[in-house]
Parts: sequence; C-alpha cells; structure tokens
Amino acid sequence: MSAAGDNVGRMKHGFIFTGTDPSLAVELAPLAEASGWDAFFVWEGIWATDPWATLAAAAVVTDRIRLGTMLTPVPRRRPWELAGQTMTVDRLSNGRVILSAGLGVAAEFEQRFWIFEDDPGRKVRAELLDEGLEMLQHLWQGQPFSFEGEHYHAEPTQTMLPPAIVQQPRIPTWVVGVWPRMKSMRRVARYDGWIPNYAPPGAAGMDPLEQQRTYTPEIAAEAIAWITSERERLGLADRPFDVVQEGTTGGVDRVADAAVVRAWAEAGVTWWLESDWQVPAERVAEYARARVAAGPPRP
Repeated sequence: MSAAGDNVGRMKHGFIFTGTDPSLAVELAPLAEASGWDAFFVWEGIWATDPWATLAAAAVVTDRIRLGTMLTPVPRRRPWELAGQTMTVDRLSNGRVILSAGLGVAAEFEQRFWIFEDDPGRKVRAELLDEGLEMLQHLWQGQPFSFEGEHYHAEPTQTMLPPAIVQQPRIPTWVVGVWPRMKSMRRVARYDGWIPNYAPPGAAGMDPLEQQRTYTPEIAAEAIAWITSERERLGLADRPFDVVQEGTTGGVDRVADAAVVRAWAEAGVTWWLESDWQVPAERVAEYARARVAAGPPRP
C-alpha cells in the first residue's frame, strides 16, 4: 500500500458538538464512542456553557473516546485555571484529553466574543498564547516552578500542589497556525498538532469564509511537508504529530462521505473533524443524534 493509502486507513475521526446543552453533549459522548468515532469535541465560548465541566461529565460515561475542545482561546484564559480544568478531565478520563489552542476570534470578525473587554490585538494575543502554552507545560506537572514572562509570572510553592496529568510529557496540544505565516507555523511545529488556518496570498484580512473556500488538500500537503521538515530540524521528528481537517459529510452515503475525506487523508491529514455549524439551534439535537449514530466517514 502507498504511503497516501496507508494514511487513509489510519485517519481518525472526531465529532464536534455545535450545540449548547451540556446534558445533550453528555448523552452524545457515549453514543459517539459506541458508533465508532475516535473523539468528541465541544466548543468553548465567552459567557457560554462550561466545556470542561461538560467534558468531565462525559469522561465518566465513556471509556475509549478522546475528549476535547474545538477550540480553547488560550489568551482569554488564566493558564493556571485552564491547567486545573484540563488536568481534572485528563485524570477522570484516564488520559484521553486533547487541548486545541488558538488566539481566539478577533473582534473584527465576531464582536459577540468581546462584549466584556476590548480585543488587545493579534500581537498581544499571540504573546499571551505563547506564554500560556509555556506555563501549561509546568502547571500540568503539579510541581513547584518559577516563571517570568511579559504577561504572566509564577513563584515556586510547595503547598497545596495539584496532582499531575496522566498523559506525559503533556496533554496533546493542537495549535492553530496560519499557513504560510512562518511565525505562526513555527509555534505549531513545537507542539502536537496543527489546526489549519489559511491566508491566501494577496487576500485582505483573515476572512474565515475565504479561507475555507481557498484552502485545498494540495495546500495542506505543502504545509505538512514544511511542518515535517521543521520538526526534523527541531529534533521532534520521532514524536507523534496530528493534522486536523474540519468539514461536513452527510452520514447517509458512506462511499460519498469517504470520498470527501480521502483527498485530505492522502494529503497527510490525520484527523477528520465532523461539524456543521449551519444547523439551526432548534435542530441541533435531532441532527447531532442522527449524525453521531451514523458513524464516521470511514472508507
């Protein structure tokens, strides 16, 4: 079998719950596990259902499926609080958590996320993301440490230390990166997975719809080749690394669904994340139950 064909067989599949009802999410997680999905994700908002409380409940009613957010705006979070939440779910699930990390949506694209504070701008959010991710590496170990950054600091303490995470050396951390912006992509290469954004050459701004329209498996393959080379340079080539692609399949025609996913797998994508953000709120429960039960778009 060719390398591309082999990757098709190895691809994993996650389902993103786009609704807001935590009870429904906890109902869906074991259904997803029984229906052959490899992961179950919930979204994290500002003034919204608490994703980590929801995932904690999902952890105790599942055994195999991985659990995570899609995604966590790390610059909006206090790293020590995020460390405690993720550690708790990691221990409750016996090491099945994935952290998906990004800058968060800019105010120019979604003002709803900035109703309590002002957007400090992409540069500051990028600094907060880098420092937050660095702090998490220490916080997850439940050991005294010191940290001095531009935005955060920590003093060593021996008292009331939390337990460490189950997964080592860290909870797998997938990071949003904008291809082909090298500063963003170099951050991605240091962690455990890439959540793609794409900045088409010559395009104004970072319009999400334009990114989705112009990002193709061919562009993904180009970016993945760069990540592979960069990780070799960093001495990380022997450590697992995932590449994510989010999209929508029907769940009715398995052959057609698999064909949609195949091109991405052949490009080197390792996870297909099923989502449909266009489903109206009143239909989310009906849609999610049916699509989860239909199973992932495997060949």
